Amino acid sequence: TMTIHNEEQIVDVHVRSGVYSSDTIFDYTHGYIATRLFSRNACFIMKIKKEIIPDLQEIGRLAFERETMRDVYSPNNVWAQFQAGSSRIGHLKDWVLYGKHIENLCTGLPLYE
Repeated sequence: TMTIHNEEQIVDVHVRSGVYSSDTIFDYTHGYIATRLFSRNACFIMKIKKEIIPDLQEIGRLAFERETMRDVYSPNNVWAQFQAGSSRIGHLKDWVLYGKHIENLCTGLPLYE
């Protein structure tokens, strides 16, 4: 499921698929995306690259297309591949940078950038 909060510039994406379940937050105000993979008990964070990641209005349009057409015919599908590296636990300075929504998603989990 996807929830778009236009006033907060936030998109919440919840994937419920057994071992592949995840929650993702697109925080356009702070410019970061965080994905919590439940099978790995970890949080992956990446900077939003405007040339690759659709803006908030475009994500809403793509979600509408998918809901109405049941298939996205747009070339703007968003996929990210994370490479495991060193992790760390977030601190206050991280949460100021990433924002409260990502803090709520990732507090207490190893962070991978």
